[in-house]
Amino acid sequence: MEQYGKIKIHLAQLLQEKGLSKNKFSQRAEMQRTQLNHYCNNTVTRLDIDVLGRICTVLDCSIGDLLEFLPPEPDSK
Repeated sequence: MEQYGKIKIHLAQLLQEKGLSKNKFSQRAEMQRTQLNHYCNNTVTRLDIDVLGRICTVLDCSIGDLLEFLPPEPDSK
């Protein structure tokens, strides 16, 4: 885990809970499929607030449902 913690994106879980396919969601949220896969696989390096807004709107969720902050693990010295 990084020195300052990590942001975890729960998009894949939310899609499953809402019963939406990636294809249907990517059309509704106006996202390219590769971009959607990066968000689902937590491989995004920079979050785009416009994309986050579209995701939350389409899924009818809050940003807290989508993103989770994982604090850094304390050093075990």
